[in-house]
Parts: sequence; C-alpha cells; structure tokens
Amino acid sequence: MAMSAAASARDVHTYRPPAITGLADLVDRPVRDRPDARALVVGADRLPLSYRDLAALSDRVASGLLAAGLRRGDLVGLVSRDVVEFVVALLGAARAGLVTAPLDPSLSDSELAARTRELGARAVLCRGDGPGWAVRVDVRSDGTSTVALRTGALAPSPGPERGIVSDDALVLFTAGTMGRARRVPLTHANVAASVRGICATYELGPRDATVAVMPFFHGHGLFATLLSTLASGGCVLLPAGGRFSAETLWEELRAAGATWFTAVPTLHEALLDRSETQHPGPRPLPLRFVRSCGAPLNAATQRALERMFGAPLLSAYGTTESAHQISSEPLPQRGPLKHGSVGRATGVRLRVVGPDGQVCPAGVRGEVWVQGPTVARGYLAEPTLTARGFTADGWLRTGDLGSLDEEGYLSLAGRIGNLIERGGRTLSPEYVEDVLAGCPSVVEAAVFGVADAAGGQRVGAAVVVRGEECAGPEEILRYCRDRLAAFAVPERIVLVTSLPRTAQGGLDRLAVRDRYA
Repeated sequence: MAMSAAASARDVHTYRPPAITGLADLVDRPVRDRPDARALVVGADRLPLSYRDLAALSDRVASGLLAAGLRRGDLVGLVSRDVVEFVVALLGAARAGLVTAPLDPSLSDSELAARTRELGARAVLCRGDGPGWAVRVDVRSDGTSTVALRTGALAPSPGPERGIVSDDALVLFTAGTMGRARRVPLTHANVAASVRGICATYELGPRDATVAVMPFFHGHGLFATLLSTLASGGCVLLPAGGRFSAETLWEELRAAGATWFTAVPTLHEALLDRSETQHPGPRPLPLRFVRSCGAPLNAATQRALERMFGAPLLSAYGTTESAHQISSEPLPQRGPLKHGSVGRATGVRLRVVGPDGQVCPAGVRGEVWVQGPTVARGYLAEPTLTARGFTADGWLRTGDLGSLDEEGYLSLAGRIGNLIERGGRTLSPEYVEDVLAGCPSVVEAAVFGVADAAGGQRVGAAVVVRGEECAGPEEILRYCRDRLAAFAVPERIVLVTSLPRTAQGGLDRLAVRDRYA
C-alpha cells in the first residue's frame, strides 16, 4: 500500500549532506561548529562525550599508533563491541592514515587469527586488556576523559600483493551467509559517498540522536548508525557493554532522546513480540522515522511496527560491496512510502538485468545491478569472484532478484543462489517464507531445498511457532495449500525453537541447510 504526505508549498528542500572526504575528517565540522555537543553517550552511567573530546582522544590514539612504528597505508584489525573504544580507535587509525578492518568480536581466537593473517594486519587493536594493542578510554562524570594505548610488536608488512591502495579506508568482511566471507576494500571516497547518501536520504542533522542496535563491525551499524550520525553532528548512545538488548531498547531510546534508529527485521519483530509488556507507554518518543535493512520486511509487520512506534518505518537495502546503502524508502514528505519495496536508489544508479544480459523493463524480475561512488572495486585477492561480481564499467552484480516499478522503487524477491528448482519451475524461498509468516502462531520460517532423487529439489521449511495454541505441521501445510501453488507448498515442515542467525542478525541459510536439509 502506498502512503504519501505532500510537502507544504513553503517546505523548500534546503538540506545539505555533510561535506566530508572520508573517515579522517568525519567529525571536523561538528568539532568546529558544536564542539561541546554530545557525540556519544557511553557506559552504564550514560555519560556524554563531546565532539571536542572525541576528536582529542582520537588524535592521541593516532599519535600513539604512528609513534609505535605504523605507517600510512598499513592495515590494522579492530576487535571490539559497540563501545567508545571502537569509535576512538577507528577515528584514530583513520587520522593516522591507516586502513582499518573491523572484526567480529564473537569469532573464536583461531578464526580471528586466520582473518588477521588473511588481511596482512600489522597490528590488532582491541578494547582494554584483550590480546593485541589495547585501547582504553575513561569517560568521567566530571566531564573529563582520557585514553591509554598499549602497543606491541608489529607484524611484518605483507607487501603490495595484498591489494590495498593508497586511498583505502576500510576492509569489511561480507556476512558469508551463502559461502566464505569475502574481504571488501572501501576507499575514503566510498565512505564519504555512503555517508552523504544516508544523511541526505533521512536528512540527518545535529538535532538527531540514535541508539547503536546493529554491530559496528558490519556495514549496517557502521555506516547507517555510527558514521552518518557523527558526520551530521548528531548523537549515538552506545548500550552498556556494547551489546544491544530488546529488553532495554525503549529505555535507551528515551535516554538518548532518539529521533530514529535502524535494525534488521528480526530485531524489529522481537520488539513487536514484546510490545504488550515493554511498550514505552503513553508518553511518545520523538521518533521521526524508524529504518529497517538487511532482509525483506513483511508488509503487515511493517504496518504494525508503524502503529507501535508512532512513526513511519522505512525499508532500505544495501550490501557490503556498496558501502551499505543502495536504496531506501524516502521520508514521507519527500515521496510516497510503498510497503513491500525497499525504495528508490540513494546516490547510485540501479538497473535490473535479465539472464540474457538485457535491462529488464519495469515490473520484470531480474538481477539487481548497482553503479556509483559507493561501489567497491572488487574483492581482495579474489580475481575470479571479482570478475564475476563486478563489470568492467563499474556495475556491481548483487546476486539479488528484484524488479523496478515505473517510479524507480525496487522490490526484492530473494537471492539468486537461494532459488529452488522444482519440477522445472524456479521458486524463491523468500516468497514461501512470507506466506508462512502469515500463518497464526508462526513467528518466522526458513525455506530450503532438499535434493530429490530425480535431480531436482523438494521444498522444506523450518518453522518457529509460539502462542497458547501453536499450529502443528499439518495445520501449517493446510494454510499453505490454500495460498500457494502446489509446486510451492513445502513437503516437510520442521518445528524448531529458533533459527540460526549471522552475527549481523540475518538468517544463516547455510546453517539452515546443514541442519534441516
């Protein structure tokens, strides 16, 4: 359903996104214009850290890193939850001219060591007393703050063959939901274009505040929550211990004076499930909008969330290879909201391409391609995959199925690699999952292909149910038969207590297949 809110004739669109060139000058403008404004709210006591102090702490870290022997262009790992040390270390490394690779702190020691070797990192920054070069920030209630940096021996330089170039700012790992995680190098120009695009889409500014829900080691939390907010002069509340909790989100939103936040659909759905006992109450939050990104969001769920939040819920779409955001539904005063879509392109070009390599007309499904200043140059040390996923003229082949309407709104239909071949027909598991989600007592579902002796695939589904009268497999199948073509109805329903997730909160389809197919 389309929703629209026409702008007033007096509402002249004068918003200008922040003029940054990359990570190194990300907070320069807020430091000049509003040095005493809150940049971060940190720790269990929710102490504010100003832009002036954030810049000073970052500069001290930069000096310490260079004094320890690191040189411009060296790569460092960064292992930390969403705490003040992550932010100070990231900005400090950028100001020292280093390339930073944020790493998932939940990885095992052996996995972290393997990724560090793979990257050719000369050092690994971490919080407090962890293994590596430790960064420790102390923010006090009297308004003062200090930083300590414990350095160590440098790993040998891996040389130019690692693929890093002079303008690189970050190396991010893909989520790896359909295979091994890949290393994506992003330049300062990629970072700046991404941040400007996000800020422009949502008109972020100094009056905005948010809560860190998504982890900073992945593009969603890093670009949408942290970098865009800091560049625009707003405020980010970092949950105590650097871990988001659905139980404390409402309280944290109030403490931050949050005007928006972003999360994956599974977290939004968790908030909806808890709404009867944890709704913020009669006093409304000052939310301008809420953002959802990372997976398709059921249209009925989107409407229910809008009623709960009292604000529009804007669906967005992004990839690691495009420095996060590719498209988003606009703010209501800037265009219609189309539930079921992920909006219009934001600072990039979009096309949908068919199997024959030709651009599809409006309404016809094909592979989503994106081109623009946010798109990476490829994968590090993966020439074959780079050639397969990136064209010579700069188009990223996302591997996602979708279609564009006449107004340029993108609707997604799942991953090409997820498609199930059954009886000569191609089936999107996401389509079946959307139908299953409408079944009473079904909380979520994961649909997968099961190898068939005849060479094709059969359809299976792992389903989470909840409620006083939970539906059983036969009831769920009857529900599906009434709403799906015969070839799309799952032949096997497995009831499970939860579905495997990636560290970013997305459905881990490889794990689903391993467990249930």
